[in-house]
Amino acid sequence: MPKHVLVKLEKELKDIKQALLVDIPQEIARAAGQGDLSENAEYEQALAKRDMFQNKLVTIEKRISEVASLDISRLPKSRAAYGSKVTILDLDSEEEFTYTLVLPEELDGHPQHLSISSPIGMALVGQEEGNEVRVQIPAGTRRFEILELKTIHDVA
Repeated sequence: MPKHVLVKLEKELKDIKQALLVDIPQEIARAAGQGDLSENAEYEQALAKRDMFQNKLVTIEKRISEVASLDISRLPKSRAAYGSKVTILDLDSEEEFTYTLVLPEELDGHPQHLSISSPIGMALVGQEEGNEVRVQIPAGTRRFEILELKTIHDVA
């Protein structure tokens, strides 16, 4: 389990709970104090914000559960998965790229991090060294060959 991701998600959860328990109720009360609720746009916005934050809360709690249950020892040792370092060759441009497959929450703008939920990341997950992978992206189909694969077990 990637503890740093859990820490990040738990901080986000704490911030959402703070907003739901303190900040948003204050906004609702302030807006309600302005008079007729049937034509009060600020009141409607505060309620919509509360609903959005409640949805976020459910999503974050679910994601924390998913990340907490990720058992690194059960990840494959010969196929690409979370934490793998993958060198691929773009078969159309002949360019080589090396990526580390990460969770979406770990994307930090690092050019060598690739989310496992991105189109290319999803196509690479489960593949072995030497495999050709086709990826449908908005610009069309791209073809890659996996030149080198080091799983999280090799990298760690």
